[in-house]
Amino acid sequence: MLQLLKNLGDTKRPELHLVMSRSAEITLAYETKMKIKEVHQMADVVHANKDISASIASGSFKTDGMIIAPCSMKTLAEIASGVTNNLISRAADVTLKERRRLVCLTRETP
Repeated sequence: MLQLLKNLGDTKRPELHLVMSRSAEITLAYETKMKIKEVHQMADVVHANKDISASIASGSFKTDGMIIAPCSMKTLAEIASGVTNNLISRAADVTLKERRRLVCLTRETP
């Protein structure tokens, strides 16, 4: 997803903020040859998932929307129930509250 958004070109591309859960980092290492550092370099801003005070966790931070890819069933359940114990679920909650687009590409691995 980051690669696609990055390739839109500077005139059309929004500022890309990235948050990776620990599970996303493990999945990345298991399923691809990419390193976490390479993924981070595709984003303009990288936030720690524990940093619930990050700019993207505020409704006053203007966004076009949010994409969670991949989105685990756990994260989807947190969003659906309003439990916001990390930056991903908090930012998603704010995205919905502000009536912005939230796209969740759900998947679950054994």
